[in-house]
Amino acid sequence: MQRFILVGLLLIALLGGVNWWRHRAITHAPGMLATDVPTQIDLDEAATLRRGDFTLVTRARFELTARVLSREDYRFDAGAPLAPIDLALGWGRMSDSEVLSQIEVSQGNRFYHWHVDRFPIPRREIEQSSANMHMIPADDTARRELERVRAGEVIHLQGFLVDASRPDGWRWRTSMSRDDTGDGACELVYVESVEPAAQ
Repeated sequence: MQRFILVGLLLIALLGGVNWWRHRAITHAPGMLATDVPTQIDLDEAATLRRGDFTLVTRARFELTARVLSREDYRFDAGAPLAPIDLALGWGRMSDSEVLSQIEVSQGNRFYHWHVDRFPIPRREIEQSSANMHMIPADDTARRELERVRAGEVIHLQGFLVDASRPDGWRWRTSMSRDDTGDGACELVYVESVEPAAQ
């Protein structure tokens, strides 16, 4: 019996190590890696999409090139079947290693948090040049692409900002602005494609 327990613990440790290796952070020399702000085209006419019990309503066409500041996978919360991955993303000076070396970034409970001892850039610039985004893969290809994304990577993403709901009354609304902060400030992104950005 003890042998089976030991083998089980070794397998868990091995899987944890493989997962860490797959998602280990990528490092870069100082300098902005993603200079442009996200592109958003608000839609006059929304489309409705179905994903299992979820109904998605498109709000805007969305595209960005950004550095992945952090990623967090979700399996057990109400949104996990729809959006299993959150990416904290940065652009402009929030994609510069010199700036980011002075900012502590973390994620949890569907939020992105940052902390500084002293501001390397103005607070408002941090708020407007980074965001936590909930990722809804459009298909199996997009899911595989998202599963490969690593912290530090510079990615190019295309899709839609969407609102989500279920028949039981559960709702999840996307932010429509990069200027907001706090509860409700995260983007809910229907991801059609995500790939490493050309450097």
